[in-house]
Amino acid sequence: PELANIANVTGEQVFQIASESFTNDNLLTLAKRVSALVKQPDVDGIVITHGTDTLAETSYFLSLTVHTDKPIAVVGSMRPGTALSADGALNLLSAVSVAASKDAKGKGVLITMNDQIQSARDTNKDVNIETRAFQSQWGSLGMVVEGRNYWFRAPVKRHTTASEFNIDNLSSLPQVDIVYSRGNVQPTAVQVLVASGANTQTLQRMFWEY
Repeated sequence: PELANIANVTGEQVFQIASESFTNDNLLTLAKRVSALVKQPDVDGIVITHGTDTLAETSYFLSLTVHTDKPIAVVGSMRPGTALSADGALNLLSAVSVAASKDAKGKGVLITMNDQIQSARDTNKDVNIETRAFQSQWGSLGMVVEGRNYWFRAPVKRHTTASEFNIDNLSSLPQVDIVYSRGNVQPTAVQVLVASGANTQTLQRMFWEY
């Protein structure tokens, strides 16, 4: 009920799937819908509820492809609603607060959990058993305290409006796979992925740069 004190919130369900089942097609569909919504003058920000298994990946994809300076807050929970200290409701409240805030404008896609505001550009799920699961090696952008944002730093790497990618111009994604390497590694994994349709130019560049 507290959401009504922050913003006029409307919702829609784009998917009802487990986040570990997200595909490239799901990413394209979600990003295109977000891109369409942020173009509406009556929309000041977007909140996306997401399972935590691939929350960081989806957030990063949106950061790369959606051209907007409006806040996009992605939020999940590490504990179920039946837990003694469930974190979902407070995380959602904080996400709406961030998305509705004028001071969050232009800061890109944000992951808002555990009172922290993280940049989707550099955040991973590092701890899967604690509410502070999502962390950036550079530290959080800020935090939410009693509905108010406190900012510590600004994201200066390219994102959203400055990104070279634009979801409005994308209809498919190339197959790009990751191969872990070591000394004396055999080319078997690379050969199998190339045979399955991986982008050979991209895969080769990533292999040698690593």
